[in-house]
Amino acid sequence: MSAMEAVLAHLRQLIERGDYPLGAKLPSEASLSREFEVSRSVIREALRGLQALGMTESKTGKGTFVTATGPAENPTFGPYSARDLIEVRRHVEIPVAGYAAARRSQDDLDLLGHLVERMDAETDNTAWVALDSLFHITIAQASGNPVFGKVIEEIRDALARQSAFLNQLGGRRAQSNAEHRDIVTAIASGSEPDAVAAMTAHLEHVEATLTSIVNGDQ
Repeated sequence: MSAMEAVLAHLRQLIERGDYPLGAKLPSEASLSREFEVSRSVIREALRGLQALGMTESKTGKGTFVTATGPAENPTFGPYSARDLIEVRRHVEIPVAGYAAARRSQDDLDLLGHLVERMDAETDNTAWVALDSLFHITIAQASGNPVFGKVIEEIRDALARQSAFLNQLGGRRAQSNAEHRDIVTAIASGSEPDAVAAMTAHLEHVEATLTSIVNGDQ
């Protein structure tokens, strides 16, 4: 468990048991940093996690306030909820993977292969998330239909937020890397059913991890 995960778990427990009731203001970043003996950046990440879970709200210049005593069943990432993203991704990215298998060019395959290599080697979470977004956009572009690329671009920021959330709280990076490789292998094979199955498995794991985090299993 990382320092951020430990801080988030402790703050979540305090809120759930009522130490910080509805409407209560959490201590400042500086106070929490001293209390947990971690950097303010770690505290900031933990507070973002609480907000993504729907348990707190940050008010500029005023602080962070408790808005729920437990996580929301449907966390939000920017303007879209987890449910919004899952529904769209099921109906867009799964068939897109099949189209990409049928229509991809060698340049598409080279770029996808390059991206999975970089993600395997990347240690910085922010950089990895950016590569993850580019990976999914590249598959959409490989479908040969520019509309799919526009759809993924529209939700790119929300996908990045969700990806960072899953990595921080669900330890998803290593598993995602393996799933990405499976998707590229299927697309490279030219098999539409295999590509569809690989993307389906990937999105099912994303949904399962989100559910696990919300339920407090992570």
